[in-house]
Amino acid sequence: MLFTEIVTDLQQQLKSNLPQIRFMLKKNPGMAYARIVEIGKEVGKKYNIKLVVNFPKEGRIEEFEMYGKRDLSLIVDYDKKRFPINRELIKEKAKEVLGDIKVQDAYMYDNKEGVRVFTDNWKIDILPHSVHIWTEFDQNVTKFCDWLLENAYEMKNKTD
Repeated sequence: MLFTEIVTDLQQQLKSNLPQIRFMLKKNPGMAYARIVEIGKEVGKKYNIKLVVNFPKEGRIEEFEMYGKRDLSLIVDYDKKRFPINRELIKEKAKEVLGDIKVQDAYMYDNKEGVRVFTDNWKIDILPHSVHIWTEFDQNVTKFCDWLLENAYEMKNKTD
């Protein structure tokens, strides 16, 4: 449940800073974005990861109610090149939890490995050092990411 814990924490922090962010967006969008990134970093530090809030499409920074609910990058360990579990397990779990999706090996060079899980509308890039979620976190995406953090990244909840 670690992914759930991280995004809930992030959402609460972004929500509590929303008045300041909205004000900054009107005056200086770059400063507002910098503040959002800073909040992500602060939350990530608590979990010993680098947490990046992304806005891949123009106008998304204006969708305040979606802050921390889509388009996140979690960098766990820059030095990792291989998963601690078989890549096929990640693909199988993705199909089991996410349903009608496509999966493929990705970033397979320099003795590295990765998996891309995707549909026509979204994708999740899973690398040994990071996971990049380019979609909204519905119940299934959240469940899959909780599983990923525990199994592919061997992260434990703070309460464990």
